[in-house]
Amino acid sequence: MNQTTGHVTRHVATTEDMRALGEEVARLFGPGDLVVLSGPLGAGKTTLVQGVAEGLKVRGPITSPTFVIARVHPPLAGGPALVHADAYRLGGALEVDDLDLDASLDDSVTVVEWGEGLVEGLADDRLEIAIRRADAGEERVVELRAVGARWNEAISRLSPI
Repeated sequence: MNQTTGHVTRHVATTEDMRALGEEVARLFGPGDLVVLSGPLGAGKTTLVQGVAEGLKVRGPITSPTFVIARVHPPLAGGPALVHADAYRLGGALEVDDLDLDASLDDSVTVVEWGEGLVEGLADDRLEIAIRRADAGEERVVELRAVGARWNEAISRLSPI
């Protein structure tokens, strides 16, 4: 079993900064990558994914998939597709299995909002991103945690700010 070892913490002041962080992190992504995204309602999860989509050059628009559960955004420039899923309304692991995310995992970048405790079994190597509100104002604290050798190496290319 892989252990979480590498991590980077970022302080994000604005929604534009959150999108920029998503775009920066997207440069690390490739086909087969799994990202588990957590944080309270309104933390900026979908805003981060909008930046990821921009970085991956996929077809948008990127909106919260809460009611459709999952959306596939095909690539515009030959890179991997983005599968953007939201596990908020799912009742457990059996409903995650029904989404069949593992069918497209090898060819896509899969980002699952509210996926903690539900989707980690899809990949031994994954990036876990937790977003929380800072103590004051609109600032967010974004913690990126690497799980597995692939992400421990990749996360080292991000600098903490």
